[in-house]
Amino acid sequence: MKILVTGGAGFIGRHLVDALVAERKDIRVLDNLRRAIRPDPAGCYHFIEGDIRDRVTVEKAMEGVDVVFHLAAQSNVTGAMVDPDYSFTTNVGGTYEVLRAAKAAGVGRVVFASSREVYGDAETLPVSESAPLRPKNGYGESKVAGEAYCRAFSGKGLEVNILRLANVYGPGDRDRVIPIFLENAAQGRPLRINGGQQVIDFIWVGTVVTALRAAAFGPVLPGPVNIGSGEGTTLMELTGKVLALTGAKVDIEMATSRSFETVKFVADVRQAERLLGIARQDEPLFHLSAMLPVVVA
Repeated sequence: MKILVTGGAGFIGRHLVDALVAERKDIRVLDNLRRAIRPDPAGCYHFIEGDIRDRVTVEKAMEGVDVVFHLAAQSNVTGAMVDPDYSFTTNVGGTYEVLRAAKAAGVGRVVFASSREVYGDAETLPVSESAPLRPKNGYGESKVAGEAYCRAFSGKGLEVNILRLANVYGPGDRDRVIPIFLENAAQGRPLRINGGQQVIDFIWVGTVVTALRAAAFGPVLPGPVNIGSGEGTTLMELTGKVLALTGAKVDIEMATSRSFETVKFVADVRQAERLLGIARQDEPLFHLSAMLPVVVA
């Protein structure tokens, strides 16, 4: 079985590729290295430096492939606000190119990494997959459009499974709240909280990798599936855990909320339990200590 991982040099992609390498899969990784570090595959897989927006590059990467994990994206909410053109052309146009090439190459299945940002601020928690899609920012909007193209191609005979990921954390992450808090605390800098009303569903990257593999090698899903812990963590609770873990004594700075951020999200994970065998996580930040050496280094 030949597998293509777009965005495979990124945060989630590296963890997924490591798991697939351990299973001795035949793997190709396609990444433009915009937010990733050039990998050293050492013969374990074939790395292609390229952009999913380039049709020729995607078509060549897709040759002979059986399964595609489509992770390549502008995956940062703030980044999508700063550079909306890149966010649109990558998350929408690039997703179209991946799906188009997969269909043409006879790929068996595509797994698309969507986001909890498609929901925006839902009326009730936890948020089920049937909740209305009301994104608050360009990143969420681009993922809604990407899902629409996935549904269009699934109607043309291409198997596409969609996973809506909550806030993924783990070693190698950066530019998001957990690595920022850990790094600031370790270096004696204040922890800045915008608004303070946020409730966030944090999910360990290892669990996400398990869900991705289940979506690739298990049955076709009836629709998008939430991948989260099913538990909400406030920013103040996160702050307390970070300070306790690092032993830091730093100031907490309160700032105004940012209008483009989703304030509260907790995933309804019953579909993930039933369809993918992903167990509910009672302590979503259980693995937080695993990030500290990586962040400090």
